[in-house]
Amino acid sequence: MVDTTSLTRAVDHFADRLRAAPQSRLQRGAAAEALGLARELARWAQDLESPGGVVREMPDAGMFAVADQVTVAGRDLAVVLPSQADVEKAVRLVEEAQKRAGV
Repeated sequence: MVDTTSLTRAVDHFADRLRAAPQSRLQRGAAAEALGLARELARWAQDLESPGGVVREMPDAGMFAVADQVTVAGRDLAVVLPSQADVEKAVRLVEEAQKRAGV
């Protein structure tokens, strides 16, 4: 079994920062960056669960929902990651998105 603790911590930290961010920061791009991450993580999880299957894009539920979307996508991915190297890659994606979001 792969230890995904570092991924769930990174995802939870980013989501907490998004929830605490002022609306102006979310509007200036933090929400869009987070939604992009959530969509990327969701696509990755879907591809692992059903290779070659239909991939559904996570909808834009608005800037105030994006923290929850990051959490759900990250935790869904954590359940299906096959290796520690994949966990480390996912953590890097989350950390990079958080830096670009500025939260």
